[in-house]
Amino acid sequence: MFNAAISALGLVEIPLKGQRFTWSNKQHPPLLERLDWFFTSPSWTISYPNTNASTLIMETSDHVPCLINISTQIPKRHIFRFKNYWLQHDDFMNQVHLGWYTPLQIDDAAKNITTKFKNLRRVLKEWKQTLSNLKEIISNVKLVLTFINFLEEFRDLSLVEWNFIKLLEANLICLLKQHKTYWKQRGAIKWVTLGDASTKFFHAQATIKYRRNLITHLQDEQGNILTDHSGKANLIWLAFKERLGTTSFSSIDFV
Repeated sequence: MFNAAISALGLVEIPLKGQRFTWSNKQHPPLLERLDWFFTSPSWTISYPNTNASTLIMETSDHVPCLINISTQIPKRHIFRFKNYWLQHDDFMNQVHLGWYTPLQIDDAAKNITTKFKNLRRVLKEWKQTLSNLKEIISNVKLVLTFINFLEEFRDLSLVEWNFIKLLEANLICLLKQHKTYWKQRGAIKWVTLGDASTKFFHAQATIKYRRNLITHLQDEQGNILTDHSGKANLIWLAFKERLGTTSFSSIDFV
């Protein structure tokens, strides 16, 4: 019944960082359980996407203290991400043609295709900056439609106004399809029904997926806790560099 109530209310679970269990009977061997769970509403998750719960040190109590951290800023990695809804944009193929067929003076086939992909990525990144926010465009189109419908209550619409309504409705359908494609790609979850409905609960779950993958802090060999994005990235890079090591030439035997 408790799970049914959570599902009916559309609550979203806050991921717990740190220890897996929040209670111990403090016996030998200990019995460990997770008794504490945290939930938020979809509107809260959208407004504060970086909300998470972390465990503290259990001292004299049999419960692990938990701390809720609230933030609206998530470090963005400077990498190129292709958005599927771009495929539905009228100007997309023109940008692909512009980036792919840029004249190159390269004879090597491998270098040629690599350079083409780099040019295409550069053109799409520049083109992305010129695109307007989907949410704002949809809101503006709906606002204009509402105004015209309100105007119709006081007088008959002209032929030009009727044609304008048809164009707005067709444009709105295209924009909603792009918006739906955007959230399906970002969510990558199994709730197809909720995705088709484009509900706030689906949007919140898509944000939760990104929030679960966020590394809040790392500890280096000296015991320093790193919380800033550049510090964590540098520590991970150094760790992988030490693991991979360096290659050295030994000898070649000819038989």
